[in-house]
Amino acid sequence: MRGSNSVNWFEIYVQDMARARAFYEAVFDIRLEALSVPDDPESPSLEMWSFPGDMERYGANGALCRMPGVPSGPGGTLVYFACGDCAATGARVAAAGGRIQREKMSIGEYGFIVLAFDTEGNMIGLHSME
Repeated sequence: MRGSNSVNWFEIYVQDMARARAFYEAVFDIRLEALSVPDDPESPSLEMWSFPGDMERYGANGALCRMPGVPSGPGGTLVYFACGDCAATGARVAAAGGRIQREKMSIGEYGFIVLAFDTEGNMIGLHSME
């Protein structure tokens, strides 16, 4: 792991993929891309949609993931999304069906964060330097 980032991929588990996709696409003004998943008899209805990203650039990429038997919701993992201004991005959360847990707050020299819940009950973080 020396010389690389500790995190290189994330998955946000969801129960209703259409609803979750609509939320993330609206909040971040992006389009998610369907990922082809291998045939797996243990997870026949696995569905994944990737966030836009470049695997050659700094940061981690990831996907929404719907897998039978894997619940969504708060559970100890918090993914922070980079934003130009986390307050502006956070302002789109409620309109997309989510809710704000904590409005924009300073984290000192490390910038600012907003904490929000998506439509699936997952808490996510929004981070910006402004």
